[in-house]
Amino acid sequence: MLSLSALIDDPQLELTLLVAGRPGAVDQEVLWLHNTELPDPSPYIRATELVLTNGLWHAAVTAAAFVDALQRARASGLIFGLTDQTPSAPTDLVEACAAAGLPLATVSIAVPFTAITQAAARVQTEARQSALSRLVRRGNALASSISRGGGAQGILDVLRRDHDLPLLVVDRLGRRLAGIVADDAQIHTAADALNRHPPPLEVDIPEVGPAAVYLVEGAMGDIDAGLFCLRPLTELRPAERDALDQAARYLSLEVTRQQALQAIESRFSSELLEMVLSGAARAREVSERLRAFGIDPSAPLAVYTVVVGADELRPPGSTDEIEAFFSHRGIPAVVVPGSQDTVVVFGWHDDAAALVPLGEELVETLTTRFPTDRTVVGIGDLAVDATALREPLIRAREVCHVMWRRSTESRAGTYADVGTHRMLLGLHDRSVLRRFADDILGPLRVYDEQNAAELERTLRTFLGNDGHWAKTAAALYVHVNTLRNRIGRINELTGRDVTRLEDRVDLFLALEADSLGQ
Repeated sequence: MLSLSALIDDPQLELTLLVAGRPGAVDQEVLWLHNTELPDPSPYIRATELVLTNGLWHAAVTAAAFVDALQRARASGLIFGLTDQTPSAPTDLVEACAAAGLPLATVSIAVPFTAITQAAARVQTEARQSALSRLVRRGNALASSISRGGGAQGILDVLRRDHDLPLLVVDRLGRRLAGIVADDAQIHTAADALNRHPPPLEVDIPEVGPAAVYLVEGAMGDIDAGLFCLRPLTELRPAERDALDQAARYLSLEVTRQQALQAIESRFSSELLEMVLSGAARAREVSERLRAFGIDPSAPLAVYTVVVGADELRPPGSTDEIEAFFSHRGIPAVVVPGSQDTVVVFGWHDDAAALVPLGEELVETLTTRFPTDRTVVGIGDLAVDATALREPLIRAREVCHVMWRRSTESRAGTYADVGTHRMLLGLHDRSVLRRFADDILGPLRVYDEQNAAELERTLRTFLGNDGHWAKTAAALYVHVNTLRNRIGRINELTGRDVTRLEDRVDLFLALEADSLGQ
């Protein structure tokens, strides 16, 4: 780095420091050198330039006025060239520099200003080469860390070899990916900053203060994470800023790699559910897929279905929390996120009854992480091996969805807790349920479409109100006589009489099968 102290340290320049100036001023980085004899050079001097002069201006202005001009231009210091006429620095110039806190040095008569300029160029060249060398070396180390699977923490470890900085990597979902241990409030603040548009370059972290933010992009160019240096941006040296910026770019590569792996795992896990639901026809594929996830297909297997959220839409980060739950307990698991629920298939060597307290622990964990969202866990029967997974999967899903509809509380439950007609329907093939529902409800839908009527809605409302005529009419905003006419048309089109129990059961099951078969 080019500075006045770096030039003074060169014995060939024969520089003598007369005034050190403010603390650290002689070590301040110098932009370049500026040779001037103007009485007021302030319009031409750039900030942090080092001024060279022989003092020819001294006949026109006082030393105090000249130093004041240097101060206005934010010059970093002054080198006075001694001559035969001025073999020492003028006393008033020394006093003015001391009063202003401006570093002052003299150069001997034998050394021309061009020698100082050449030395400055050499210092800058060496500094740039050194910086470039560090950049390349660090880049190689970062690439090597990623190739070895060091992850985000490996990138920070490489960065800390050159710079001792407090660092934290957080993604937009509020997950700590690497760095120092931070509490929930700090991580939440960091994640909120990343979700702003545009994200800030500095954010106040609780109990830390201002922290510099370096954005980490994902595969689609979106801001997926942030590298937070828990120091104000103004306190970071240029070399530290360059290193942080370089680390953020390599973190982008790591985030993109993780996103690709997650996409592959998600596709593989989603295909697993299709294989399980296909039954015996794809049993071998199920076993192979489970082995790929580190699960023994010949051992007992358990199935959970999890819904987090008041509207059956998964909150961001819930799937990761479920994966972490099983990972921390050393239980190999396949976690499959769906549009509404998340299915977990995992090996289980304990008693089947122990699945309930584990499910309750999962509910407690998710409720703590997402306190405003209701969590429901449906627990399927224990499967003896991979070939027997279909029924536990169907039961776990139906148990979960029944509990979600029946209750407003977070809980875990089994088939025994919610035994219902939906369990029986759930054991049938979806295509069979689809045909059953279409056979009964199809004529109503055709009639509704052709006549802009609401027979299917009327039937659902009527059965939902336990066959109460007045209550159903009020819900539909129609007269009771209109309702009776509609029910008569429903009886005629379906061939079933809603006033008879067995026919009403058929109609009710058709509506339930329709929702299951979708």
